[in-house]
Amino acid sequence: MTETAPRPTLEAVAARAGVSRATVSRVVNGGDGVRKPLVERVRRAVEELGYVPNQAARSLVTKRNDAVAVVIAEPETRVFADPFFALQLRGISKELTAHDSQLVLLLTEGRADHARVGRYLAGGHVDGALVFSLHLQDPLPQLVQRAGVPTVFGGRPGWDDGTGGAVYVDSDNRGGAREAVRHLVGLGRRRIAHITGALDQTSAVDRLDGFRDVMGDADPRLIAEGDFTPAGGERAMRRLLEGCPDLDAVFAANDLTAAGALRVLRALGRRVPDDVAVIGFDDMLPVAEHTDPPLTTVRQDIEGMGRLMARLLLRGLDQGTGAPDPGGSSVAEDGPSSVVLPTTLVRRASA
Repeated sequence: MTETAPRPTLEAVAARAGVSRATVSRVVNGGDGVRKPLVERVRRAVEELGYVPNQAARSLVTKRNDAVAVVIAEPETRVFADPFFALQLRGISKELTAHDSQLVLLLTEGRADHARVGRYLAGGHVDGALVFSLHLQDPLPQLVQRAGVPTVFGGRPGWDDGTGGAVYVDSDNRGGAREAVRHLVGLGRRRIAHITGALDQTSAVDRLDGFRDVMGDADPRLIAEGDFTPAGGERAMRRLLEGCPDLDAVFAANDLTAAGALRVLRALGRRVPDDVAVIGFDDMLPVAEHTDPPLTTVRQDIEGMGRLMARLLLRGLDQGTGAPDPGGSSVAEDGPSSVVLPTTLVRRASA
């Protein structure tokens, strides 16, 4: 059996760099008070020897775990089937990697999973949490609050009243929906339907409100509830056509829903956009550019939202302010604040 070479020690790095052990410790743990030439010598010795700092010892010095929990309030079958989550996770991962912090992914499918996530967060394993895809009445915010973990949310939480009780990153869902429906009206469409997302999520409610801002007196039969999935889009599209066979446009709450609606329209011989114009929401290129026809949609920067969530959390940790807890207590004045990103209508062949 081949013997494994011993791991380089802090003392070995100090000897190679010609400095004290304490100086090496300050450099590798991000401490101040070391002159730049010495920092460069220590870093060169670390690289030459392949020294890897002991995380437990580092945590004692920095009071940080260099790890962030990403909590998605969805079952794994949904997370790994929906490209929205992949894009948001990619943005989060890029930002955490740039700051030498580890991503710990936690998914929830049932009550037992919620308890598990709560125990993990309360165990002091991570510096903070990024939580998204929350549903109304979801116990996660209370679990995060009890754990005392700084948190940034993806999407406006259902309890937020605009007073700054939570830090979140969201898109202008309502404004984007208004722009989509106004575009359909500008095309001369008059029987415009809406397939909602799951209405226990604020993004779906906001997009429905945007639809109603433009089509305030719409026939109730022109609104069908979906669930942000292609199958949900198919079911909703069939219901809409049964109730309003003369509809001439559809605004779908996301691209996956729109893809499902397009399949039903094609199967029933409805031409898009000649007979029925269709607009989605997200602009997820693997979906929007490969539907038949390519999908007109409202673009939100999903990956950018993920990066910004991580950036806000890390900024709060670096400033020592963290983020407000989910129960509504306020963050320090110089701490991070919520951000709502603009959306853009991307015109393709479907409308």
